[in-house]
Amino acid sequence: MVKTVLITGVSSGIGLAQARLFLEKGCKVYGVDKGAAPDLEGKFHFMQLDLTEDLSALYDFATEVDILCNTAGILDGYQPLLNLSETDFELVFRTDFWAAVQLIRHYLPKMIEKKAGIIINMCSIASFLAGGGGAAYTSAKHALAGLTRQLALDYAKDNIQVFGIAPGAVKTAMTADDFKAGGSADWVAAETPIGRWTVPSEIAELTLFLASGKAQSMQGEIVKADGGWSLK
Repeated sequence: MVKTVLITGVSSGIGLAQARLFLEKGCKVYGVDKGAAPDLEGKFHFMQLDLTEDLSALYDFATEVDILCNTAGILDGYQPLLNLSETDFELVFRTDFWAAVQLIRHYLPKMIEKKAGIIINMCSIASFLAGGGGAAYTSAKHALAGLTRQLALDYAKDNIQVFGIAPGAVKTAMTADDFKAGGSADWVAAETPIGRWTVPSEIAELTLFLASGKAQSMQGEIVKADGGWSLK
């Protein structure tokens, strides 16, 4: 049976790597991003949409999904609270947390009806630690981790598998500023125990395993993939 996957933030970085891998495995992939459509082959369907806006068109576009990957996210420039306006703070929460809540609320009832479904939320080491982002990002990712655990507890009886992934430093468009002159890329690599940044394909491989149906005993786990950063 061909699985249907919905991936947010599909145009670049982790979302793109996830889509590419699921397509290679023969899945039908619906991708959504506020950016342009990525160049992907296979059963790929794309919608350009800002997740902070009305999502009703997306629900008509992807009516049912077997695997929901809430991957889209934005950073906050590592800013402390008093450097962030309420508008900036709200935008991070609407993108990194509230969009996932809305998508889950829409697709979860259909998963429950089928007694099958997998939800994978892109958390972060900022879901556990301070310093992985600023005040808005860290708060939003803590909230997403809490949602992930509570969903896993509440809906395990309905055979809904819920997981989180907590990357550390991943080389993506979102972290491109770290690689510019004067950025922190070299420092981050040096401070990471494995001595380098994680690449999106590594997160995609982990996603594929969690979506395989073989990880049910890991229900509610938020799996760190941070190169050992949080060991310190």
